[in-house]
Amino acid sequence: MIKISVDIAAIALVLGMAPLLFLPQLPAPLLIAGLALVMVYCWRQTPSAYCQYAAWLLCGFMLACGSAQQLTRQISVLSGKPLNLTVSVASVALADHEPGKVLFRIEQVNGRWLFPALSFSAYWKYAPWCAGQRWQLKARLRPVHSRLNQGGFDSQRWAMARRQPLSGYIQSAKVMDARCGWRQRIVSAAQRRTEGFYHQSTLLALAFGERALLSQTERNLFLKTGIAHLMAISGLHISLAAVLAWCLLRLMQLALPVGWIGYRLPLVGSVLAALGYVWLAGAQPPAVRALLALTLWTLVRLRGICCTPWQIWLWCVCLILLSDPLAILSDSFWLSVLAVAALIFWFEWAALPSRFRAGWYWAPLRWLHIQLGMTLLLMPMQFGLFHGVTWTSLPANLWAVPIVSLLSVPMILFAIIAGAGSAAAGWFWRWADLSLTWAIWPLPWLEQGWLRVGSALLPFSALGWLSVLGWRLRSWSSSPGGCIAVLLCCLTWRERQPDYRWRVDMMDVGHGLAVVIERDGKAVMYDTGDRWASGSMAEREILPYLHWRGIELEKIIISHSHQDHMGGLSAVQRAFPKAAVYSPLHAAGHYACVQGRQWQWRGLNFRVLWPPQRLKHVGNDDSCTIRVDDGRFSLLLTGDLEARGESALLKQRAELPSTLLQVPHHGSKTSSTPPFLRAVAPSAALASASRYNQWRLPAEKIVGRYRSYRIAWHDTSRSGQLSVLFFDNDWQIKGFREQLMPRWYHQRFGERGDNE
Repeated sequence: MIKISVDIAAIALVLGMAPLLFLPQLPAPLLIAGLALVMVYCWRQTPSAYCQYAAWLLCGFMLACGSAQQLTRQISVLSGKPLNLTVSVASVALADHEPGKVLFRIEQVNGRWLFPALSFSAYWKYAPWCAGQRWQLKARLRPVHSRLNQGGFDSQRWAMARRQPLSGYIQSAKVMDARCGWRQRIVSAAQRRTEGFYHQSTLLALAFGERALLSQTERNLFLKTGIAHLMAISGLHISLAAVLAWCLLRLMQLALPVGWIGYRLPLVGSVLAALGYVWLAGAQPPAVRALLALTLWTLVRLRGICCTPWQIWLWCVCLILLSDPLAILSDSFWLSVLAVAALIFWFEWAALPSRFRAGWYWAPLRWLHIQLGMTLLLMPMQFGLFHGVTWTSLPANLWAVPIVSLLSVPMILFAIIAGAGSAAAGWFWRWADLSLTWAIWPLPWLEQGWLRVGSALLPFSALGWLSVLGWRLRSWSSSPGGCIAVLLCCLTWRERQPDYRWRVDMMDVGHGLAVVIERDGKAVMYDTGDRWASGSMAEREILPYLHWRGIELEKIIISHSHQDHMGGLSAVQRAFPKAAVYSPLHAAGHYACVQGRQWQWRGLNFRVLWPPQRLKHVGNDDSCTIRVDDGRFSLLLTGDLEARGESALLKQRAELPSTLLQVPHHGSKTSSTPPFLRAVAPSAALASASRYNQWRLPAEKIVGRYRSYRIAWHDTSRSGQLSVLFFDNDWQIKGFREQLMPRWYHQRFGERGDNE
């Protein structure tokens, strides 16, 4: 049997796991069994390096799919029925902070151990709790379900990657062990010690990864200045803890006899210190991955194995994925992996001349060189994950990273080591708080450099890598014509024009409504979703979608006064201040949206069918009802119209027939009367509703009524964002889950009828 190198085997394993990112469905167990037989045959029988590579490739694929299938099987088994659970509390209780949900780690289900363990979140209404407690719960669990829109955050994928795919409703609770864990005690002691400090929330985030106290303003500040990576317990923090332990152990060796001094003790001690810090940080996935990488590097050093940085990087990636194949779904995993790859690439392909690599006086230049490389080479991740880039991230990182890395984090570590009760700990916490004041001081000015980018600019994010390659290969001197041609292509490149004439997108905004009518990159919006104390659907879903697709909003139509329809209006107006607002409300700056009003917009005809007059407060039955058509296909937007309003509209029966109907009032039993449906006679109906909503909308009776009239039914609770594309002679509907981005982790786990 021919043996291939460790590097080739590692590459094959990683590539074999990659399909988990984009598989629309997981392969059946029978297919997995067949692939296993093929793998064994290739591995043991065929004397070919290619067959060995194929065997490792299949091994990676089966490990990834097996892990995903096990998770989905656990979701199915644990969902939809009462369970007796033995759990431990994973969330840390913070003083003066009431979390929305508490995270529990499941140990036993109905008296049987669960392996591998899962976590679920639930609202807590019982006795005071703290991390480390063990409880006996009677609960019902259901799969996590996320809103899905283009340009939005995929919380379902995030939950799968972290093995937290369930949420629950707790029916009863009985404490088994009320003692708080050591981590809870340490965090609580640190919170008491830092009470009154200006940057307490940031100190706790840096020390323990507890970011619950960070305000939205602070989060936006760190994101828009490009230093959000400092707030996560990742490779930087774990490495600093290891280096600190190594230095302390080396100092201790000065007091030992010469024969007892060796390099192994500090290395092993640094790994143990890193392990302790990972535990203190709650064993968050980025910290665990950093610990695995550090452990592998230490073993290589102890064994005296000679290898390149790329080999260490590859082995670390392989080890992380072998320990948890679902990590490949994690954005933080890709950020860490590509950041290290970018550093290696930068130092090999764009290294400083040798005269600048020695001497402390060149340290500022070396630091500038590192930050410049990271800024250029991490742009693809900035564009793809955060949908934006900041041109001030270079000065922000040049200023903040040294202060946080060399002052704040070491002071925090010394404070933790010193213990909560010592006077030294108080001084260390105070110095750490002062250092954060210095680090954050220029950030409010640098925050102005944040620029949102859309999908059209995504290819340009690779220019940093291409520039380094071109510079190193001397392309500018060997083939200047080619370089000029590439530059001209980049400057003149335009995204391919869509083949549809116009488009309608019903956004997935939970219980609420937001419809975007788009043509030629401009749009009219009908309703703006819900709002709550700390944010709105406009900020979370609608605006990211508009910015990602590069759409400029020109008009906003508000159907009626209810919060779930006009809650996001102020946020949308701030983003598009020139957009005209139409509504049936008596409100300053609003154009009238009343019966008989009509206008043309980019070749589309808008005709208002209802209400007959403007009001101070507009209820469901006075919703602004508009028919939009292009002369061939049409859309009827009804807001929350109910039976009385539908009956009034029947007086304009000739205006009602439409190709598509926005289902009135989210599919409530008070709407969609048979005479109204017969008058409109749509080919398809689009309903905006949330899964697991308390009103059980859309009602099963109403869905059945539409289907009895042979009207195709689509709703956002099942499909996510619904996109209707209108062509010259045809139209089609695409759901996010079914057509736009079909992925196995976007499947609708749980009971099919759980919304009725």
